[in-house]
Amino acid sequence: MELILQQLINGLSLGSIYALIALGYTMIYGIIQLINFAHGDVYMVGAYIGFACMTIFRLDIFTSLIVAMALCGVLGMVIERVAYKPLRNSTRIAVLITAIGVSLLLEYTMMYFVGASVRSYPTQTGFMAASFKVAGATISGMQIVIIGVSLFLMIALQFIVKKTRMGKAMRAVSQDQDAAKLMGISVDNTISFTFILGSSLAGAAGVLVGAYYNSINPLMGIMPGLKAFVAAVLGGIGLIPGALIGGFIIGILETIVSGLGFSTYRDAVVFFVLIIVLIFKPTGLLGKNVREKV
Repeated sequence: MELILQQLINGLSLGSIYALIALGYTMIYGIIQLINFAHGDVYMVGAYIGFACMTIFRLDIFTSLIVAMALCGVLGMVIERVAYKPLRNSTRIAVLITAIGVSLLLEYTMMYFVGASVRSYPTQTGFMAASFKVAGATISGMQIVIIGVSLFLMIALQFIVKKTRMGKAMRAVSQDQDAAKLMGISVDNTISFTFILGSSLAGAAGVLVGAYYNSINPLMGIMPGLKAFVAAVLGGIGLIPGALIGGFIIGILETIVSGLGFSTYRDAVVFFVLIIVLIFKPTGLLGKNVREKV
């Protein structure tokens, strides 16, 4: 029982990270039907921004988190305006190839400036370095911070989407862009705001992962980005609650597989889940089949 609880705690910590990244995928897809494969690399950039804030400017983790979110939000807006906006009426394959190109550009630009070697985050002290016993299982202060910050950001996102004027505009644009224009909504600004939100969450995830695992590298966004995409598909891509559920499921599944001694196969299990979902329920756990008139 203690082992199960321990793996559940570890899975929630990891799943919180996947959920934050998956939210960016699902919001962008819900607005413009784009799978932004550069999103995982925005998460990587966030990790490096947090690293620079802590090592060069000696900021604490929470201030570094805010700075990373702000700068990644700006990066997301620039990517949308420069790379995706000119292709908004192009074919899906053209936009997909562009997304892959942006991903590679971010990876190797970062590698050019900081090198390919692994960097280590400063060792956390105080509460985040402490450990606590809960029903026989151990939970670290860093895990509490990760879960707490992730839940706070998810609740804040839900509030923005459901209760604010821009959130209503996002929902309107996701339903029908032409009708939204007729209602006086700026579609371009709404799409840019969606990229800002999604990229900010990815930047936050990057800082939390860097502080938790204590190492970062320019290619660190590839696998978590793909797993977050699997989480978004599992929950129902385009649905915010689906991204949350999918992220937690993937995180818990991965830690359970590792806990059983099959850590070598944990990535394979995640993508096996993707195959099963696409075969039996391609709309995801919360998605519904929608009939389209031809």
